[in-house]
Amino acid sequence: MATTWFITGTSRGFGRELTEQLLARGDRVAATARRPEQLDDLAEEYGDRLWRRALDVTDTARLRQVVDAAFAELGRIDVVISNAGYGIMGAAEEHTDAEVESLVATNLTASIHLARAVTPHLRAQGGGRIVQVSSMGAHITFPGFSLYHAGKWGIEGFFEAFAPEVEPFGIRTVLVEPGMIANTFYDAVQTTDPLPAYADRADIARGDVDPANLIGDQRKVAAAMIEAALAAEPPRRLLLGSDAYSMVRSALADRLAEVEAQKDLAPRTDAAHA
Repeated sequence: MATTWFITGTSRGFGRELTEQLLARGDRVAATARRPEQLDDLAEEYGDRLWRRALDVTDTARLRQVVDAAFAELGRIDVVISNAGYGIMGAAEEHTDAEVESLVATNLTASIHLARAVTPHLRAQGGGRIVQVSSMGAHITFPGFSLYHAGKWGIEGFFEAFAPEVEPFGIRTVLVEPGMIANTFYDAVQTTDPLPAYADRADIARGDVDPANLIGDQRKVAAAMIEAALAAEPPRRLLLGSDAYSMVRSALADRLAEVEAQKDLAPRTDAAHA
């Protein structure tokens, strides 16, 4: 039987790749994007198996309208993929207030609202899957990428608590944590103008990504996401890329070592401690 998917941010990157692969395998896709006309070629090829709506995910009222319409018109949605997002580089101090609020609204708040909006529908139909596109950047950090990390670390915390809340309803969640992928993400990354205090800081990311570091294959990442979403026992987290594995493993080992170093110090603040 064909599977029905709901995906945000389908005009480019992972969203576009997922939409193409899913339609090619015979599934139905409810695709949302700020400019759904960018999928005209797929609509011409696949007809009514592609359901499209314009959506700025930061418009929460519109997001709920589109979610409700998709479930009402398609009858059942098996997998929801929360993919919309973007990156911005530069020192934290250099970002404007509007840039901070915009990125958090898109990368974090909108993903939370999407999960909340689809939950009643998934519960009513007896279950489903929610796949949240995260990043190895939810475990590691690079100077100059603080806002992006804030969104990814935040959404992972949300899903860590959210997953056991909804699992009794047959709703399973997957956090996808890719490494550095050769796709359009870095082409669209916004950058700030350096403040004088940071002008000579070579350690702060500013969009000058070395193509040699983009070792991930977008097609393979999308295929792995589809496989995980359809697995009988989907992983709570899905690391994709040898760089993601090695860097996340190293970061977690360092963090655990820091925790162990506090073993004798932490109990000092217990009420019963002498």
